[in-house]
Amino acid sequence: MHFHRSLEALAIPDAWLTIGSFDGVHLGHQAIIRSMVEGAHAAGVLAIVLTFDPHPVQVLRPEIPLELLTSIEERAVIFEGLGVDLVIAHPFNHETAKLSAEAFLEQIKRSIGFTRLFVGYDFAMGRNREGDTARLAQLGVRLGYQLQIFDPVSEGGAVFSSSRIRRLVAEGDVRSAAEMLGRPFTLTGTVVAGAQRGRSIGIPTANIAVPRGRAVPRTGVYACRVTVLGQTYAAATNIGVRPTFEPDTVDETVEAHILDFEKDIYNEIIQVSFVERLRGEQKFSGVDALIAQIHTDIGRTREVLNETVS
Repeated sequence: MHFHRSLEALAIPDAWLTIGSFDGVHLGHQAIIRSMVEGAHAAGVLAIVLTFDPHPVQVLRPEIPLELLTSIEERAVIFEGLGVDLVIAHPFNHETAKLSAEAFLEQIKRSIGFTRLFVGYDFAMGRNREGDTARLAQLGVRLGYQLQIFDPVSEGGAVFSSSRIRRLVAEGDVRSAAEMLGRPFTLTGTVVAGAQRGRSIGIPTANIAVPRGRAVPRTGVYACRVTVLGQTYAAATNIGVRPTFEPDTVDETVEAHILDFEKDIYNEIIQVSFVERLRGEQKFSGVDALIAQIHTDIGRTREVLNETVS
């Protein structure tokens, strides 16, 4: 798969295309992309995803905190796994936002001669979102593409959407989030030095520096799988302010106790996949009570992960 940061320097004579932010690349997104990939490859043309970096909301509504489910690089990896041939992370800025849907599609057409465009039922693009599906169908006649519109993917009356998944993650309901994503919600970060209190009580943790602007689950303890140094391990992960040790702090940390693991992984990249929330964060009467609870959490983590297929 190829990855480009803009439309510039591209000259592709024929392709099938989908456009969107695709944060999280949930099952609704995947339905669109899988259909596009299957059809494009059967037709012998490229399957292309055009997404945006930064997310349009971060430019148009900077006053609204937006915690993303995936970085642009993580989305690209997921797209590749779905069979996409080319991902374009087009820069989104105020100049882009001012373009009409027609002008932006004309710009795309100069770089990619797409003949089919795949979008979701609620998709809209261009200045003031004037390019809804009805308008895109009209433009397809002049610009020479067929529009394919996908119905929402839902379960139990709940439509799968990035905003809904963000709410689930914020509530700590990582199991429901995973059902909509088609995989566990995952955080990727660098292992950094912490206060080393876990090591002092015989339960070392990897302190993870989470990039700013990323969605983080609600405070508490989670059964997780972590991938580091090319291997995957079970982990009991705590998100919170460590009230037993630091009752006055408000700075949350993400700390994973990796089970049956003793390697030095400072400065390594680690992926933490959240399987289930075990409990909320608690303040204990002392270190002994904390240690006893952590061992209970470790035992419960083993049980949950043994019950769950990775």
